[in-house]
Amino acid sequence: MNRLFPVAFGLLLLIAVTGCRTPYADTVTQVATIDALLAGVYDGTVPCRDLRRYGDFGIGTFDHLDGEMVMLDGRVYQVPSTGVVREVHGPLTTPFASVCPFLPTIELELATGTDFAAAQQAISDRLGNANGVYAIHLRGTFSRMKTRSVPAQTKPYRPLAEVAKEQSVFAMAEVTGDVVGFYLPPFVKGINVPGYHLHFLNADRTQGGHILDFAVKQAMVEIDPLDKLYLVLPEPPANVDLGKDRSQELHQVETSR
Repeated sequence: MNRLFPVAFGLLLLIAVTGCRTPYADTVTQVATIDALLAGVYDGTVPCRDLRRYGDFGIGTFDHLDGEMVMLDGRVYQVPSTGVVREVHGPLTTPFASVCPFLPTIELELATGTDFAAAQQAISDRLGNANGVYAIHLRGTFSRMKTRSVPAQTKPYRPLAEVAKEQSVFAMAEVTGDVVGFYLPPFVKGINVPGYHLHFLNADRTQGGHILDFAVKQAMVEIDPLDKLYLVLPEPPANVDLGKDRSQELHQVETSR
């Protein structure tokens, strides 16, 4: 069994401020690193049910890379490559996830017709600090929503950039639901995804995935500024190069349409 090594990294504070509602308030807790996932480390290490101790909101993937994760209101949903969403119960594990207690303090409304790129710019303009860490939630109706998921993998695992070439793409129209994810600053390169990393779940909890594009019909944005990163590291995988710069691979995976 893999041992886990929790490591706390204070982005602005090293010790939680007295009076926080939970030990993980204002904290994004992360399982493993994005570079490990890009390299093909897909074996789950943390039970998804255990993520609830760290928060009620987040994104990630599942053991063997079996689909996209959306955690909303403390419930974990799996969007596999079939597109058939299911709520996660039982012992299913994750090799990579980011979660937090969601306590938004900033709101803004997006104009009708705002696309994915323009939405990111509008949020960045409102925040005004590219070096901050933020949990991002959009709730609304979208005239179009384009998402993807990837198929479960078997060993020997291939790098994520190769797996993403086999992704399933889902096109939705006039869909209401929730966008869940994070903005993380450039200096998290190699640890997590710099910039915006967002997943979608429709209101009926029947469709979703990793967001590739959308157009807003009506949507409100809620933002929770975070100031701590808590990194839960599995036992380092053998025979995996985690020193390689995988920036281009990440860009390919995040933007592949």
